[in-house]
Amino acid sequence: MTAANETALLEQVNTGLFIGGEWVEAEGGRTLDVHDPSTNEVIRTIADASPADGIRALDAAVAAQEEWANTPARRRSEILRRAWELLQERKEDAALLMTLEMGKPIAEARGEVAYGGEFVRWFSEEAVRISGRYGMNPEGTGHMVVSQRPVGPSFFITPWNFPLAMATRKIAPALAAGCTVVIKPPALTPLSTIFFVQLLEEAGLPKGVVNVIPTSTSGKVSAPIIADPRLRKLSFTGSTEVGRRLIAQAAEGVLRVSMELGGNAPFVVFEDADLDKAVDGAMAAKFRNIGQACTAANRFIVHESVADEFARKVTERVNGMKIGRGTEEDVNIGPLIDTDAVAKAKELVTDAVGRGAELRTGGEALAGVGTFFQPTVLSNVQPGSEILREEIFGPVLAIATFATEDDAVRLANDTEYGLVSYVYTQDLQRGHRMIEKLETGMMGLNAGVVSNAAAPFGGVKQSGIGREGGSEGIHEFLSTKYTLIPAE
Repeated sequence: MTAANETALLEQVNTGLFIGGEWVEAEGGRTLDVHDPSTNEVIRTIADASPADGIRALDAAVAAQEEWANTPARRRSEILRRAWELLQERKEDAALLMTLEMGKPIAEARGEVAYGGEFVRWFSEEAVRISGRYGMNPEGTGHMVVSQRPVGPSFFITPWNFPLAMATRKIAPALAAGCTVVIKPPALTPLSTIFFVQLLEEAGLPKGVVNVIPTSTSGKVSAPIIADPRLRKLSFTGSTEVGRRLIAQAAEGVLRVSMELGGNAPFVVFEDADLDKAVDGAMAAKFRNIGQACTAANRFIVHESVADEFARKVTERVNGMKIGRGTEEDVNIGPLIDTDAVAKAKELVTDAVGRGAELRTGGEALAGVGTFFQPTVLSNVQPGSEILREEIFGPVLAIATFATEDDAVRLANDTEYGLVSYVYTQDLQRGHRMIEKLETGMMGLNAGVVSNAAAPFGGVKQSGIGREGGSEGIHEFLSTKYTLIPAE
């Protein structure tokens, strides 16, 4: 891919806010710069929304809500389906744009386009399947009608690490259910969301149904929107710390909330596991998206009898990974999102080594341009190490050991988080026991990647509230109404 191709693509991405179906400047002409983390260069300068712009966007969503809610489900479905088709036609552009603003390898960006697109296709199909029920009550005194209606105007705050998929898996079910949207994409990676909304516009989405307000002052812009009594739904993907604050703000208006928050995923390898398959799963669960995923395996809990062999095998694989700018086809590890992410990865590695862990490979930031950190393997990580408690969000694979099944369960559950877990065993009964005992909302049994648009994504404990995807996903945007009709 040439620089000229990259420039031509970037110039196709609108630089304005999208409010009421129009691309407009931010209040006072405010702008923010979007950088390529592999070069630190500014690749696009876009509008930077103010709090007043946020309220203008909510005004537009509120104005469009009644008409969109009354739009036939088939029409809503057709618009989403057309948007999916347009995304397939532009999938290479979408992938390259994502790599430029976020840094992930182009092959993974293509995977995210396919994954993110599936939410659009899935919910285009779910839009026409919203149903209720009708029947006589048990006393025989009347008929019960149970129906579903759109919740109403919804506000989305999305993260930087999966800039397309996090937008599609929130926007698509909302539109399918008949809800209008204000979305605040991340300041670090807003271009993929803008690109997708341009496709929705091309697909025939009516004005005001989706409004986009990138901003460098997230808290100041979000607070008045959340406090507005016209808003009925808040959905956020990000850290647990920020999620707690947003839940508190949403409580004032008793808003419906969906929270996909932090993770500390255990990856448990039992002594009977197929180690080659476990290593394949580990590479996918740890290094996908350069380790910058809430579903990334954070703690590798490996039986003491196979820990050395597992560490040797993963180190061999890691040493074969290529680091570089994600636009190169053979690159496996792109840059981390910013210098803070690099500093955190180094800090966690240093702490673990200082407590007795063995550094098998990596462990350092790369000198020069860009925010690169070597893919790293640590073995014999000791209890109390920060890397076992904190979400790493980087390419660092940390191995601790266990002796018994009860130890494995205790270690896996020893966290306030509960998003996803991974278990490798060839014992079917043990696998079923792990399904019952591990305190997570999702689990991969002999699988290193679990996400699918047709499945409910979400966690327990402090990893969140609600589910995205699957048949469950659309119900986050529907309210249930019961009507009694007396029998004659």
